[in-house]
Amino acid sequence: MPTQLLFYSNAVPLSKQKHVDLCVKTGGDYEFARAVNSVPLTAVEFRRATPEYAVVFAGAGDAVVPVAILGVDADRNAFIKEDGTWDGKYIPAYVRRYPFVFASNDDGKNFTLCIDEEFSGCNREGRGERLFDADGERTQYLETVLNFVNEYQAQFQRTSAFCAHLKELDLLEPMHAQFTLPDGQQRNLTGFMAVNRAKLKELDDEVLAKMAKNDELELIYLHLQSMQKFDAVLQRIGAKPEAEAAAEGDAPTQGAEGDGAPPVH
Repeated sequence: MPTQLLFYSNAVPLSKQKHVDLCVKTGGDYEFARAVNSVPLTAVEFRRATPEYAVVFAGAGDAVVPVAILGVDADRNAFIKEDGTWDGKYIPAYVRRYPFVFASNDDGKNFTLCIDEEFSGCNREGRGERLFDADGERTQYLETVLNFVNEYQAQFQRTSAFCAHLKELDLLEPMHAQFTLPDGQQRNLTGFMAVNRAKLKELDDEVLAKMAKNDELELIYLHLQSMQKFDAVLQRIGAKPEAEAAAEGDAPTQGAEGDGAPPVH
């Protein structure tokens, strides 16, 4: 059953027969997200996410999605502290949704709520929130989860349409960023795309006016402005930028700022 996975280990359909006595204890422990360096974002999150994260686009073919860059190593989230807490003001909805996720086996026509049974907060000892009451009915907690995941899915679909439009207009181009680790090693961060500013300026006035009216231009400008946050991510691991993010195949220029789904590598 296809799901929007990343740090999900064993996502299974939720049912009262199997999970009637299951409890879920969530909190400030985000240890489950330690080994990822990016997570998907929905367009509605851009305003809150871009002040902290570099927001780029990742994926291939039609599966291109916006992602928040959380680190430069494939298996390290620079926003997770040693105690497992999140070191940032805004936590992406993809992370907050865990351990729940929608899955579909009919190309998105119908969705099933799943839960990652490997989540450390899942238990049958009464810790946290129950999903079903003694009569097997959904608890208020589960109803809240369903509302959240439903809203996430709706925003995900709207974001997919936004990304499809960017691809239709041929605005996305592959990018890379160069940096130096504390031990002196030089590394590249690749596997992501950004909007090409020159191509954006070349769009017809009518197209630009329509994009401004439906807020797509605002999303693009937020994305481009957020590219400056690459340096902040590097500072978290003690790395130094060698050049601004550049289009793949171009010679990178010196400077402080730069112009599906994961991974970014």
